[in-house]
Amino acid sequence: MPPARPTPFDAIFGPLAAARFPAVREGLAAAGQDPRARDGFLLVREVVELMRDFRPEEGLGEAVAALAALVHHAYLYWMDGERVGVVGERELEGALTEGRKDGMTEGGGAVDRPSLRPSVFPSCYVQLPPLAVWGTPVLDAPPEPLDGWFLYREGDRINLLAIFGLHAGRAGLTAVEAAGPRPGPLRRPDGSALFAPLLAGAAAAGLRSVAGEEELLELAWRIESGPLPSASIPPGARTASPA
Repeated sequence: MPPARPTPFDAIFGPLAAARFPAVREGLAAAGQDPRARDGFLLVREVVELMRDFRPEEGLGEAVAALAALVHHAYLYWMDGERVGVVGERELEGALTEGRKDGMTEGGGAVDRPSLRPSVFPSCYVQLPPLAVWGTPVLDAPPEPLDGWFLYREGDRINLLAIFGLHAGRAGLTAVEAAGPRPGPLRRPDGSALFAPLLAGAAAAGLRSVAGEEELLELAWRIESGPLPSASIPPGARTASPA
């Protein structure tokens, strides 16, 4: 089943990936660099040239780190077969309302949900239902919808690059990087439930919100720890299955 809509990889890289990423792969191999190590990845000449092509004439300033993260995550996604996990509305609702993987719900009850073995393809893009979850990735800026995130695992850690504000009428997007093991028990300062809507009128529309990087990371862990979302898998690729 193809993705329900274009991914940020499609929107930002498109045919450029097929034209440039093979040379990046050769450059990494020639330099003996592990493609998953960000610092070494950014030292490779082909990556430097690709970053330069994306940089506007006026420069990027602090946004250079976000561009580096986007190029790195996009390359890993391409390298590992361009897997897309499409999260349905019921799957998302289950993740938003379930408790922690240790068996405790937000209300203290027990849950029993299978965990997902580490993926045979460590990198993927997890795509949420459109406009279902919102956040404010830039302080004091308007809220933006969370499209999904690039993700790869390293043992008990996940590394993700969340993509906000992706739509056809906008030339760019907003990216937020987060990484780490599953957070401990979280509580919002105002006492509201995790993922409760923060937009006016959002509750009536059935929308949810992520408040901060830890809450974003918790949502990613909940989806990663459940059954694999219905996914678009390249021909011949294997999928991970519930343990």
